[in-house]
Amino acid sequence: MSGSFTRTDRNLSNVDRDHLRNCGMSMNETERGLGWKIPPCEGPLVLNNTDRLQLRRKRMAQSPALLRGGFRPFFVGAAAWAVISLAVWIMILFDLAHSQLFEDPLAWHRHEMLFGFVGAAIAGFALTAVPNWTGRLPIAGGPLAMLFGIWVAGRLLPFLVSPENLLLLIIEPGFYVLLALLLAREIIKSRNRNFPIVAVIGLFGIADLVDRVAMAGLLEMTKIGWQSGLALVVFLISVIGGRIVPSFTRNWLMAQHAGEPMPTQPDRFDKVVLVFTALALMLWLFWPSSVPTGVGLIATAIAHFVRLVRWQGWRCRSNALLSILHVGYLWLPAGLFLLALAQLTLVSETAAIHALTAGAMATMILAVMSRASLGHTGRELAASKLTTIAFVLINIAAVMRVSAALGIEEQRITLILAAFAWFAAFGLFLLEYIPILFSESNKKGSEERS
Repeated sequence: MSGSFTRTDRNLSNVDRDHLRNCGMSMNETERGLGWKIPPCEGPLVLNNTDRLQLRRKRMAQSPALLRGGFRPFFVGAAAWAVISLAVWIMILFDLAHSQLFEDPLAWHRHEMLFGFVGAAIAGFALTAVPNWTGRLPIAGGPLAMLFGIWVAGRLLPFLVSPENLLLLIIEPGFYVLLALLLAREIIKSRNRNFPIVAVIGLFGIADLVDRVAMAGLLEMTKIGWQSGLALVVFLISVIGGRIVPSFTRNWLMAQHAGEPMPTQPDRFDKVVLVFTALALMLWLFWPSSVPTGVGLIATAIAHFVRLVRWQGWRCRSNALLSILHVGYLWLPAGLFLLALAQLTLVSETAAIHALTAGAMATMILAVMSRASLGHTGRELAASKLTTIAFVLINIAAVMRVSAALGIEEQRITLILAAFAWFAAFGLFLLEYIPILFSESNKKGSEERS
């Protein structure tokens, strides 16, 4: 460009700074040492990708550690809300709190476990995974704080306003819409093709809205919202689990110089399993309590179990951080099998729902949060004793809750045991990982790749 020049001095002159301001640049973007190429002021100054990367890295460095990656606030929020929301529910269930705190306490409990706790974990995972896929720096600082604040508002508003309050109907579903838009922007700018996770999050937000409308008494189909949200999370575990579990297992076995055969990586069989899963879940949503739905769910459960066997989880039993992924995924076919039996009126559907939620979802969430918190802060990928105990406790909680629904043990006792195991599991996670998530990374640049 005619008349352009490159400024590589440690300090830009006042004339240069004024030029940059006039061309749409802020003072923060004229910090020393960036080596801008400064054209004549024919419009806004266009930065190249390297310059943009430097600016985003600088903004990350100026943010508190907690706001340098989406996994940090949202994993803390997910674990904390897992404890708080269940504590409120248990107090209501055992008459330790006023049952009129919410118009429908059961609906609130169901909604908060799914769209509050699980939703926060999904947000933390997505905000961490998308930068890995796109090669872009993660959303951090002010935008991340705003996003987390909206999620927190969605948790607190039900205590303050009635279910039909318009603010409640906007804020919480709006969180997922905003999250999907932010992720879509990153994917589009990088020309990446990982749009399915954005689509799932967008649909999850719609399911959230539908459930909120049903809780407000404005929709006769009271189950479709939370059931759709549950189905989406089951499908998401099927997709993401099918990527990370065999990949992590294979990498670890190769590092251990283990012999062949290695875990089967995603192939045509996995695609068939995902199609079966989607169809079976659609049958459950729109043709429940029918023989075809029951048969479809049984076939899907068997397919997921075969898929899990192909990943050879028994070979990594000495690695708690890895084996817990296999255990968490095992809850998926177990839950789908119970859901199939429920369609045939052989067991309570409550047992199946809790096998999928307290079992598959909670275990996978705890496993992924632990692994990501270590890996993306530059720490060794090894489970401590506290983390290992938390893994055991979350499975005890799931077994106890499913047992209570099946009537295997006295319900009151098993519910109390399940609750305490749940509190302990996520309490130990907070005890172990809050210092990690609130502190600097051990390895420079680790969060830029997160």
